[in-house]
Amino acid sequence: MIYDIRHVTSYSYESAVSFARCALRLEPKSGEGQVLISHSIDIRPRPAERTTRRDFYGTLTENVLIEAAHRNLRIDSRSRVSVERRTFDRAAPSPPWEQVRDLAFAAASLGPSSPVGYVFASTLVPVLQPVTAYAAESFPEGSGILAGSAELMRRIRNQFRYDPKATVISTPLREVFEKRHGVCQDFAHVMIAGLRGLGLPAAYVSGYIRTIPPPGKPRLQGADATHAWVSVWCGGDLGWVGFDPTNDLMIANDHIVLAMGRDFSDVSPVDGIIVGSRKQKLRVEVDVVPVE
Repeated sequence: MIYDIRHVTSYSYESAVSFARCALRLEPKSGEGQVLISHSIDIRPRPAERTTRRDFYGTLTENVLIEAAHRNLRIDSRSRVSVERRTFDRAAPSPPWEQVRDLAFAAASLGPSSPVGYVFASTLVPVLQPVTAYAAESFPEGSGILAGSAELMRRIRNQFRYDPKATVISTPLREVFEKRHGVCQDFAHVMIAGLRGLGLPAAYVSGYIRTIPPPGKPRLQGADATHAWVSVWCGGDLGWVGFDPTNDLMIANDHIVLAMGRDFSDVSPVDGIIVGSRKQKLRVEVDVVPVE
């Protein structure tokens, strides 16, 4: 499947901003069944400086400096991506989760794909005893890593309420877990925290998901959005496997990966600083269109 993706981020400010420095992580990754065909970003006002680098996790980060005074900032990212990845059945045989845990801690590498880097607490994902106990219910002794992860994903989907107004990026994980509501970012963080509490490697993935309209209805422009899910290391043979707790889905060809890290703070599509004195408004529009 080939997709054309347009991701537009717009800021409007009540008073002029004299300076802005942004970090953009908007180039979809290549690898593991996904190939980036083309990518471009148009920024208005035009930056005085644009530099790129690869971070530790292999994500291309573009650093942008804007020195002209402005009341509006528009970042228009366009990509074409081919996706044909290996898919997994949640009921398929897989190694016992205890074996996967032990293999992760015995890893000899500290590189970006090494499972041991995703076992410990991170900035936005503390390891909390109540969350660990919640996850443990999905992992009886000797059960397979795929089945256990899928069961935890299913429970989060059924027991947490999707509510875009319930949380912000700074809402603590403990509060999300206690109130049982939030958005895809929160559900991914809860699942990761539970898995890490059991010693299982789990990564945060940012990206896009294709939405399919009801029969007979046209696809709505701008109806798609950035999305988040979880990648679980399931042993040397299976490798990293994706789980979407917001939708109770095993990751297949409707998900497009932007970046992978320990939590949202590693992969935020747009962040940075501005020099300004009044309020700002943010608008994000995403279109994921299959190429016929």
